[in-house]
Amino acid sequence: MTTRTLYLLCSAAPPVFDIAGVVEEAQAHGWDVCLGLTPTAAEWLEDSLDGLAALTGHPVRSRYKKPGHPDVWPPADAVLVAPATMNTINSWALGITGTWLVGFVAEAIGKGIPLTVVPCVNSAYAQHPQFPLSLETLRTAGVRVLYGPGFFEPNAPGEKRAYPWAAALDVVDEHRP
Repeated sequence: MTTRTLYLLCSAAPPVFDIAGVVEEAQAHGWDVCLGLTPTAAEWLEDSLDGLAALTGHPVRSRYKKPGHPDVWPPADAVLVAPATMNTINSWALGITGTWLVGFVAEAIGKGIPLTVVPCVNSAYAQHPQFPLSLETLRTAGVRVLYGPGFFEPNAPGEKRAYPWAAALDVVDEHRP
C-alpha cells in the first residue's frame, strides 16, 4: 500500500484532546498525518505540540506561513476537518479566512482536494439558522459532511458523548485517492 498524506485539521472542541490517539489510528490506516490546528486549539494543546510533531514527523501548523517561505508539509491527498466547531464551519462556508486552517480548506475546495468534515456543536448551536445553511454550502461544494445518524449528532449543552473518530477515518479511507 502506498502511503498517502492526510491533513488532520482540528478546531478547539473537547475531542481535540484525543488527537494523539487519532493520529496513531490514522497512521495504522496507512496515512502520513500532518496535524493542523486553529489558534485556540493550538493554545489548548500547547504542552503537547512538540510530542505531536514528533508523533507525526511534521511540524504542527496553526498559522499562515510567511510569503516566500516553503511549505513544511507534503501535499495533501485528503483532508479531515474534525472536530469542526460552528465558528470553523460557518467561516469556511462563508469564505472568511481569518485563520490558516479555514484559509487552507477554503482554497482546497478550488484545488479539488478531497475534504471531509465532522462537526462538533451542541444542540443549542445547531439551532442557529446559519449552521444548516453552512453545512449545505459545504456539501454543495463537494465536501463530505458527516453529520447526523451514524456520524456526529449534537448533544445537549454541557453533555459529553463519544466523538465519531473511527467513523470519520473509515469514510476518509473509503474515499482514499
